[in-house]
Amino acid sequence: MIATFTYAAEEALALPQTLFQNVDIFNGTENTLYQDHFVLVEGNKIASISDAAIEVREDAVIIDGSGKTLTPGFIEAHAHLMLMGPSLPAMESSVTWEDFAIHGTRMAEMYLMQGFTTVRDAGGANGGLRRAIDAGQIVGPRYYPSGAFLSTRGGHADFANYTAPVGEQTNFGRLNMAQEVDSVAEVNKFARNNFRMGATQLKYMQSGGVVSAFDPWQLLAGSPEEIAAAVAVADSYGSYVMAHSYRKEAIIGALNSGVRSIEHGFMFDCEISDLMKEKGAYITTNLTAFDPNLLEIPAIKNVPASLAKAKSASAAFEDYIPNMKKCPAPRAFQTDCVGSVDACNIQIAYEKKLNNDFFGAFESMKTLTSVGGELVALSGDFMNPYPEAKLGVIEVGAYADVLLLDGNPLEDFSVVGTGEKWFGAEKRPESPDSIKLIMKDGVIYKNSL
Repeated sequence: MIATFTYAAEEALALPQTLFQNVDIFNGTENTLYQDHFVLVEGNKIASISDAAIEVREDAVIIDGSGKTLTPGFIEAHAHLMLMGPSLPAMESSVTWEDFAIHGTRMAEMYLMQGFTTVRDAGGANGGLRRAIDAGQIVGPRYYPSGAFLSTRGGHADFANYTAPVGEQTNFGRLNMAQEVDSVAEVNKFARNNFRMGATQLKYMQSGGVVSAFDPWQLLAGSPEEIAAAVAVADSYGSYVMAHSYRKEAIIGALNSGVRSIEHGFMFDCEISDLMKEKGAYITTNLTAFDPNLLEIPAIKNVPASLAKAKSASAAFEDYIPNMKKCPAPRAFQTDCVGSVDACNIQIAYEKKLNNDFFGAFESMKTLTSVGGELVALSGDFMNPYPEAKLGVIEVGAYADVLLLDGNPLEDFSVVGTGEKWFGAEKRPESPDSIKLIMKDGVIYKNSL
């Protein structure tokens, strides 16, 4: 149920007030809408929720949401705002910090205007972008960066040129976007440096990938001792580790080492689901990996080794969706786009669509909201830059990160801003017309009512 009591705070009397009236509420956790409700925002938090009119001051901003659904702001749990493409070798050889920074700035604004008020970056970004967003210098979502990818030599984040000798510093390494770690000592050093550079959690590359140069997707990278070292460093900061894990053996090994967030997790099954429950872990999966057009990606189609890996992976991963339906686990939204802002905008919208296609509207809405809020909160009291309230829910005391959608997303999921095509899709608008209002931290960034 949605609470109808008022958030008490003496200082709230002087805070700016925004009243949403006559809205239907999706609270992030329940498969229902609370119709014709009133929601009062004071400052940057939700102060009151009621099915009756709420009294406000004369200077309050009043927004009539008749026929609209108030939802939590969306949460992207696996993005790479700094990875501009067009390929990893190109970024290693010819992209400067200015290029990365400009791209990250544009990506941050794009994500916010697509309804994402929070983004967890899964590798390649330090704390600078968040500082700029939080200081109001640029527009963007709440931001949880992971610092440099932590990867073994030849692993999924070994972005060095093919002829680079062991130990040679790379462009990604100089910028602390990816670091080679081949011992417990190196894991300790670079994991600690990530937190020093503004990371809120750590990202460890445990499995291989498809479009990367040196690693089979079946790779089990990093010893149990090295993964445990990353977990120990994260624990000392009150935070956690996310692990890029494909194979079942990799996923189970990560969970048993204390990893709290499994990225991709394509060989997920019921045994893994049970272990996740025992460990209090989460999973994020890019569902575009199950799209029949996956093999048409140029980076896959035009590279024989990657095409062979993709075909092998697709065959091995075919049980993920039925297993997730049979034995569900806490799953947050993941897009995992590397490329231009326009291309990622298209992919985000298509990823939204696939969530609904595979799992239905309610599970997809939870994935976009409350589950993501629980996941980012694992960064703990020390490293969480937004520790004062909940994210991903509409409830009294939660952060005022909200959207107004033009319709009921539980009945017509397209109102969240879905896209029907991935490859060959036309450029998408700056913001979906069906997302009528975007508020983050009590500030309205879009209002087309």
